[in-house]
Amino acid sequence: MGGGGRGGRNRARTQRKHFRENRENVWKRSRHESSDSNTNSGWEPFATQNPAFDEYYKEQGIVSLEEWDTFNSVIRKPLPAAFRVNSSSQFCADILSQLENDFMKSLQTEATDGGEVEAIRPLPWYPENLAWQSNYSRMQLRKNQTLERFHEFLKQENEIGNITRQEAVSMVPPLFLDVSPDHFVLDMCAAPGSKTFQLLEIIHRSTKPGTLPGGMVVANDVDVKRCNLLIHQTKRMCTANLIVTNHEAQHFPGCCLNKLSSDSSEIGVVKEQSMSQLMFDRVLCDVPCSGDGTLRKAPDIWRKWNVGMGNGIHCLQVQIAMRGISLLKVGGRMVYSTCSMNPVENEAVVAEILRRCGGSVELVDVSCELPQLVRRPGLKKWKVRDKGMWLASYKDVPKFRRAGIVPSMFPSGQSATDPTDNEQDVSLGEKHENGGDVNSENGFQPTENPETLEEVSDHPLQRCIRIVPHDQNTGAFFIAVLHKLSPLPAIQEKSVNLQRNLHSNNEERSEKLSNEIIESPNINQEDDTDEKFPETASDTDLVENEPDETASEHDPCQPCEENKPEEVPGDRENDPKKAGGKRKLQIQGKWKGVDPVVFFKDEATINSIKTFYGVGDSLVLNGQLVTRNSDSKHVKRIYYISKSVKDVLELNLLVGQQLKITSVGLKMFERQTSREGTSTSCAFRISSEGLPLLLPYITKQILCASPVDFKHLLQYKTIRYADFVDAEFGEKASKLMLGCCVVILKKGTQASVDPIQVDVSTIAIGCWKGRASLTVMVTAIECQEMQERLLMRLEGVNGTSPVENISSDVADESKVEESNDVEMNEETEPVKMATAG
Repeated sequence: MGGGGRGGRNRARTQRKHFRENRENVWKRSRHESSDSNTNSGWEPFATQNPAFDEYYKEQGIVSLEEWDTFNSVIRKPLPAAFRVNSSSQFCADILSQLENDFMKSLQTEATDGGEVEAIRPLPWYPENLAWQSNYSRMQLRKNQTLERFHEFLKQENEIGNITRQEAVSMVPPLFLDVSPDHFVLDMCAAPGSKTFQLLEIIHRSTKPGTLPGGMVVANDVDVKRCNLLIHQTKRMCTANLIVTNHEAQHFPGCCLNKLSSDSSEIGVVKEQSMSQLMFDRVLCDVPCSGDGTLRKAPDIWRKWNVGMGNGIHCLQVQIAMRGISLLKVGGRMVYSTCSMNPVENEAVVAEILRRCGGSVELVDVSCELPQLVRRPGLKKWKVRDKGMWLASYKDVPKFRRAGIVPSMFPSGQSATDPTDNEQDVSLGEKHENGGDVNSENGFQPTENPETLEEVSDHPLQRCIRIVPHDQNTGAFFIAVLHKLSPLPAIQEKSVNLQRNLHSNNEERSEKLSNEIIESPNINQEDDTDEKFPETASDTDLVENEPDETASEHDPCQPCEENKPEEVPGDRENDPKKAGGKRKLQIQGKWKGVDPVVFFKDEATINSIKTFYGVGDSLVLNGQLVTRNSDSKHVKRIYYISKSVKDVLELNLLVGQQLKITSVGLKMFERQTSREGTSTSCAFRISSEGLPLLLPYITKQILCASPVDFKHLLQYKTIRYADFVDAEFGEKASKLMLGCCVVILKKGTQASVDPIQVDVSTIAIGCWKGRASLTVMVTAIECQEMQERLLMRLEGVNGTSPVENISSDVADESKVEESNDVEMNEETEPVKMATAG
């Protein structure tokens, strides 16, 4: 992975390869491997032995020698299952009650292989008992028949979005970000999306019905396939405050607006732009890594692991982290994390960040935060292992290895002071001067150099967090919290120089500036002769593609030509850097294979929606609706975006669509697909994802049903108007306009004539009002979930269950039959935002 070496050309490919890997909890060999073995058994456990692993981490001192055996034993056991309850779900309290009063008691009687005292328990360090861990592994949950009900509960609630199955230590980094609802948050390497979902929960915390937080989350991933997985995961959150992008994290666009375009009115953006650059209050930098902290979940790593995995990805990690710092606002916080135990991927990267940033970034002491989380301090010293050699400092690195082993891997971060050190011609297969075999057969032969003193970092790396498996029966993780105190030193100096030059009318200084622009690769040149640079240049404006002055000549972290963002074919005429004449901004269609994000401006359609559902001006629709189809007559889905997302989209349009957006917004409306859809006055129905946000503003096409009739709708899906138990409800339903409508569960003694009041406990479903019947437009699994929650809530009233007595009030079930007068499609298909919408 050298900037000038062979690894540099494969850096992006290496990153994509990592993102395609799926760390599944699998404790058996693949079918292919089983067929090649000599045994006839169809299942064999993975071999959990790797001499190189043991030797490496013993030498690094990750744990003391006294506890090595305990560490070694735990890391070879399957990982317990863990999950998190969605705090923004309207059924959050119900699920917590079910866990505490049902499953904790019923599962306590079940024996486990390890004989644990508690079958399931809340994680003591996670706030509000929202995170839980089961002492059963995921394999036990699938195989043990006595745990079937609990397993089905986990699957159903996870699919709906009420819980998220996530490794316990993976939940830690977002907690240290200290996110507030008004923060702009960047998740640089987001897939598969568990941490992104967690960040969205925090953003939406305490949000009232019908309102949106002021903040947002940008979730990025380098691999398109993993972006689809990320979209699927976050879709369960039903949020209008999310943008999913597809970029290499180390090249994430800064979206700096150097000037306001005179053509901005053409794309519906006011000239007084409130946002001139995309900067973030919080950045989560959970970088790609060797992943040996997930050995308990992914035991296949045992046979793959080698020291080169960590060494080879170190420089990419530094690049991504530095890009994250440059995108961070002054006063903001960034969390750097990995699921690796390797100090070369952890402390070494953090130390290099602190060196490059000088005093503008500090490592935060978070020892007082989450006090019940068992953690260990970061290491101050470590060694580098390469080709069978233990290297205590960079001067020990042979010349032929300096393209791959760089100074930043060592505690001091210093390069060799003597240029003649280790510059002898050492070739593969020769003995190292200290006695080690450079190319030994097994690669594990250590070399001893008694004259070399171990380096110790002068940075406060003890403030980092190390989580090891045997402390609290988890996986391993590394976390560092960084606080940006001021602009980066080199950037700040560059900014001062630019201001001095730009405000000078001296002809000599103008000529000097022109020469500087030509020589400097980091300054954007424009064809317009009257183009002006901003009075102050921020980090992201100037840091892109700027070589780091402190890096060595062999530093593979330097950007190279092969790693620059690819030019999209056909965009030359729209690129202001390459097009001749007056600069014209790109409006849509820049990214090949990804549909553009288009603001929906069809006033006739918007007015028909507002009129049909009785939506007043209190909900702003104009300017906050987008589609993925530039042809407004063939739009199938309309998405709602928050004000914060709108600002980012407008900025992205002004800068020529630098962001490659694969998903944005909350699906609010869908074009009617039923036979009767063409007969309605409104061509769009309400999406189930958008209903919670829209519900407080609907004044038409809305009904309040009794618990009995509401349950029947969920149970039978389609009911004729005359067959409802409440005849008045059936009559009102029959008088609604043809098309989509909303049915709300009546609360207590609420009269049907009362104005419908909506709060966090309101349960509502979308329905289709046909000519003869009412049909539910909710997926089968959501119907089942609502029935169960309804039953639990009603059972809690006076210790009785009205639902149990519903059968005595039910009309003849023969009357409740499937109606043939309507044909609706269930919303079961996942949203594919990269396809035409």
